[in-house]
Amino acid sequence: MKMKKDRDSNKKGTFSYIMGSVGRYIKSNYSVLIMIFVTFVVCSGLSFVKIATTSTISSYNLEDYEIGQISDITIKATKSLAPDAYNPVSVEKDEKVIRKGFPITEEGYAKLKKMAEAPAYIDYRAFANSVIFHLLNCILFFFFRSRLYFKRKIEFKEIVTECLFYLVIYAMAIFASKTVLFSSAFAMPVIIPSTLCVVLVAILFGQLNAVFFSIVVSLGVLNAASYQLVPFLFTLTISLATSRIVNKIERRIDMIFASLLQALLNVVFLLVFKVIFNDSMNEAVLSLTGVAFNGFISGILCLGLLTPLEMILNTASPFRLMELSDLNNPVMKKMLVTCSGTYNHSMMVASLAEAACREIGANSLLARVGAYYHDIGKMDNPEYFVENQNGGENIHKAINPSLSVSIIRSHVKRGMEKAHAMRLPQQIVDIIGEHHGNQVIAYFYNEAKQSDPNASSDDYAYTGNPPSTKESAVVMLADTVEAACRTLEKPSVPRLDKFISALINGKIELHQLDNCDLTFNDLTKIHDSFVQILAGYYHSRIEYPDQKDPDSGSVSAEKDRTLDKSAEKTSVQESKTREKTASKSDEPKKTRGKNNAK
Repeated sequence: MKMKKDRDSNKKGTFSYIMGSVGRYIKSNYSVLIMIFVTFVVCSGLSFVKIATTSTISSYNLEDYEIGQISDITIKATKSLAPDAYNPVSVEKDEKVIRKGFPITEEGYAKLKKMAEAPAYIDYRAFANSVIFHLLNCILFFFFRSRLYFKRKIEFKEIVTECLFYLVIYAMAIFASKTVLFSSAFAMPVIIPSTLCVVLVAILFGQLNAVFFSIVVSLGVLNAASYQLVPFLFTLTISLATSRIVNKIERRIDMIFASLLQALLNVVFLLVFKVIFNDSMNEAVLSLTGVAFNGFISGILCLGLLTPLEMILNTASPFRLMELSDLNNPVMKKMLVTCSGTYNHSMMVASLAEAACREIGANSLLARVGAYYHDIGKMDNPEYFVENQNGGENIHKAINPSLSVSIIRSHVKRGMEKAHAMRLPQQIVDIIGEHHGNQVIAYFYNEAKQSDPNASSDDYAYTGNPPSTKESAVVMLADTVEAACRTLEKPSVPRLDKFISALINGKIELHQLDNCDLTFNDLTKIHDSFVQILAGYYHSRIEYPDQKDPDSGSVSAEKDRTLDKSAEKTSVQESKTREKTASKSDEPKKTRGKNNAK
């Protein structure tokens, strides 16, 4: 009995734990679940419209039958239908309209037509199949947005945008299937805007998002096209190719070349599918021209839609990052004037972070822009940061360590506030908030320990979170390395190598790199990149013969002193010469005077 009670209690405990986990998950992702559910409902409604407007008899199309054809099935009427002006024939319930093995008569075909056009003969089985298909596709879409693939939290605006794009593509595919011009399998891709939507998703949200979106939207086209393979395969292949083409685009002019390449690929893929499925080439010119125009116009429309979408969604697209990297903007100009030391520090951190991210395959443009803005919170109190003190007296020596810490770590919060006010993308805001993590400010903590041994390290630590992305982690390492290497005496390559290794190992020991997916191979590449750049920055120069120590004055001053000494010697010699000349000229006068006296 006791064992049975234990098993029952364990079952109850397991059930309550599972239900609690599900409840917490739903609570934290309810907005995403609601959006996906709304998409599912709309897609089901569009499917119902498609099926309700299709001439079907039970689960068969009216086009499958003709007068005189030997029927391969017996069809019975499920309801009685009275004659009307359009269809004057009547149909009785349970009447066998056509019989298997017998030819279809004119009267039988008329009754089939009446059944097909009657609202009572909507193919609910096909509708149920479509609903199940959309349900599975929505589950797949939700699965693709899990933390298994994305180590960051997917923002709600991404889900909304992709769901809207999915509905647009699905609705256009249904519209194409209802028109005579685009209803064929090889003409349907002409009107489906999958290329445009995938380009926008790839630029706004990244390549991985675009790949998953391509798979889901291709399955939607498969359903809209009544499960024909050609529209599905064309949409899938061209969408995946599109997500790869736009991955390296950084300038708007690159979209023109991408559009031309996209048009060429559309033609090539459609030709390949025509050959594989042995389709006639009689109408190939129209369909090939259509898909080429679709691919080219998608890139042009993307240029027009990107700017408003970037402003509405506030995403870190390559074009937006290029605009933010312009150092002539008011914020960077103000930083240069008010805290030039921080400005120069940020420029160096940006160079280090960009090079390191390029080595490990991360977003180098995002890292560079994030490094530009990571210390904008220092502009409010620039004199409290050592790089802006210009060798003067350290202001922190006159104030309490706890006050110093509150001022120092406040630059992170102020920087995030400024970033939100400037409407910087969330990825840059995260870099600003994470570039110091939650580590202790050791200098002031040690000073506080001298006066108060019970001082808590939490009171002297940054309040941010450790880096959550590779770009954020690289900016943290670049910030630490650049600041620390300024204090290194005689920074030779071996000394830089050891010093940077110690700094990176220190971040690992402090658990500042636990959440950013950096591997040891990545850290090695980052280390080597830092050493290479800083070795070039701190390179030694040849000492020229006339080069003097700066403490003893400049080279020009030495030359001036040399010239002064030579001029002084020359003037002394000239004065001595004049004296000798004067004395010689006086001797005859004296002689003549003596003679006259005599």
